[in-house]
Amino acid sequence: MENLVILDIGSNSVRMAINQITDDGSYHEIKRIKSDSRLSEGMGRGKILQPAAMERTIQSLANFKKIYSQYQAKKVIGIATAAVRQAKNQAKFLKAVKDRIGISLQVLTGNQEAYYDYLGVINRLGINNCLILDIGGASCELIRVNNGQSANLTSIPIGAVNITERYHLSDNITGANLFNAQFNIRKIYSKIDWLSRAAHQPLVLLGGANRTLARINRRRQNMVRIDAIHGYHLTAEQVNRTYLNLLKGNVNRRRKIQGLEHDRADIIVGGLLPLIVLMEKIDAKKVLFSESGVREGIITEYIQKEYGTE
Repeated sequence: MENLVILDIGSNSVRMAINQITDDGSYHEIKRIKSDSRLSEGMGRGKILQPAAMERTIQSLANFKKIYSQYQAKKVIGIATAAVRQAKNQAKFLKAVKDRIGISLQVLTGNQEAYYDYLGVINRLGINNCLILDIGGASCELIRVNNGQSANLTSIPIGAVNITERYHLSDNITGANLFNAQFNIRKIYSKIDWLSRAAHQPLVLLGGANRTLARINRRRQNMVRIDAIHGYHLTAEQVNRTYLNLLKGNVNRRRKIQGLEHDRADIIVGGLLPLIVLMEKIDAKKVLFSESGVREGIITEYIQKEYGTE
């Protein structure tokens, strides 16, 4: 038996998941922690990680290390996604993590991130034909699943934090800024030629903004466990009505919406915009939510390699 520790450094948050793996390759999660470090904050068009954001992230990792160091027989895997992938000062950040935390981070390519999303979803959600959308802080991953296989996958460099910053969608939102953001996201989607083959397919949603969308609706429906979103679904009309409600008023009003975390209120409009535009493009009638994504995909691959399971 061993404990697999996965440290996932995203653009908006850092997460730690500890899974206990038994000798037959089965596993279960024993601890999960999140820290909202906003690594991509202030990167701008220059794609430079800012000192304060790097320090917040490394401090979160140091806090995680105090926890996972208490576990015996452990394997630690550290991954970084869009913010580090895009950063021109990536090497400086990776060295600081190595020096202070003692781990070497694997910086996932966009396609690797998309593939791990696919592995995480397909092994746990039981759906064979869909379009997966993972909205992160600085990138979105799109995967078309056909007959259970990853037919197409790609990563685009837009996400909740950089959309919000670029188009000024954090507080009072003007029609001009919202239209500009929508227009440019449509342009990006128009360059993905295989998206047309996903028309009318259900959308499977991953990422913090999408989880927030699910929690808001579960709270509105008076569900007791608002975080139990795996397999939860909404109609396109429910999604659009929720988005319209988010557009009303300023960030202080959004902070009062039940199910919406206070520290996500300033990026939720920008964070959900890739979904809103995509639903229109492929004429999606419903969306489903998955709690399994990149981390679960990495666990699946690790167990296959180390324990010989399929």
